[in-house]
Amino acid sequence: MNYKEMSRQVKEASYALGAASHEVRCRALLSIADALEGAKEEIFAANRKDLEAGASLPGPILGRLKFDEHKLNDTVKGIRDLISLEDPVSKILLRRELDEGLELTRVTCPIGVIGVIFESRPDALIQIASLCIKSGNGTILKGGSEAKESNRILFDLIYEAGIKAGLPEHFSALVEDRAAIDELILCSDCIDLLIPRGSNAFVRHIMEHSDIPVMGHAAGICHIYVDESADLSMAVPLILDAKTQYVAACNAAETLLIHEKLVQPLMEELRKAQGVPVEYIPAVSEADYREYLDYKMTVKSVKNLDEAIAHINRYGSHHTDCILTEDAAAAERFQNLVDSAGVYWNASTRFADGFRYGFGAEVGISTGKLPPRGPVGLDGLVTYKYRLKGHGHIVGDYASGKKSFHFKNL
Repeated sequence: MNYKEMSRQVKEASYALGAASHEVRCRALLSIADALEGAKEEIFAANRKDLEAGASLPGPILGRLKFDEHKLNDTVKGIRDLISLEDPVSKILLRRELDEGLELTRVTCPIGVIGVIFESRPDALIQIASLCIKSGNGTILKGGSEAKESNRILFDLIYEAGIKAGLPEHFSALVEDRAAIDELILCSDCIDLLIPRGSNAFVRHIMEHSDIPVMGHAAGICHIYVDESADLSMAVPLILDAKTQYVAACNAAETLLIHEKLVQPLMEELRKAQGVPVEYIPAVSEADYREYLDYKMTVKSVKNLDEAIAHINRYGSHHTDCILTEDAAAAERFQNLVDSAGVYWNASTRFADGFRYGFGAEVGISTGKLPPRGPVGLDGLVTYKYRLKGHGHIVGDYASGKKSFHFKNL
């Protein structure tokens, strides 16, 4: 396949998609939701093929790969919820009269073409495609090879439903060949943004070998710090939720920092707790501060709040970090000084999610400093342009002093 030509086709279609009315984009999403529900048995059959082919994969990966009735219902509900959200395109962010009859507006618009390389989660394909349709962006989708049968049928359903509802031909494309990634990351004239979701090494490879802007995170090393004033009866279920509710997620807690006064009582309570057994690994070296995506958690004793903050800022991935404390001043200091996209007080790190933030799902989590940061939903998938309307105005009049600006916000 000529991936350069495919990218060019999506780029051309993105102009029409970006100009499509909100009504057309929502009609397409409704059509997609109906198509997915109507073909669920075919979807489940394709997913079973992937599960059978990947039977030797680790349990957490198989958990991501499985696409059952529950996940289908969740994704379809997500699409229907997305339809009800405000149109992120053509929102006026600023209106200013520069001079009489000379009006400036800043208006949101789609980014253009977004290339998303995502892990072996069939539901991720649906979420990403839906968000990009709602925000008027063309998409090039590359899912994990373990989910190729699931991804293929899901993409076909989404594409056909979108075309029937009035979206332009080539509004989206599916790439199945892993070797194509190295070609696509060079298509800077057609792809406006890359969102890689995967291992630390993979994301860094994309960042180092492409001139296309990259949004995402290279790892999800999330921390929970248990302060000396923490309520242990609250801490135990919260820690277990953050670690085990969905162990393969990037917002699962990987490192547990405990105030030295609470190490013994907290560890005793954690080991007595019912549920999924977790292996708690004492920190010995820097290599222990890592993303497990498994029922394992690094544990380290710290002397105080400031040591915990320093540790997180040094070894964390700036994703999501939490303090458990009854001391409001300690929580305020933690949330001010921890340099992460999400800083929580007495809440599970698993809340770091576009759907749970009310964004209508997400295309990924961004841990960079420039916006968007954190879970990236609709608002993170648009940029803006400046529109200027005049009546024959020329700069020479202002340069000569014949006219002057008066800058009046409207």
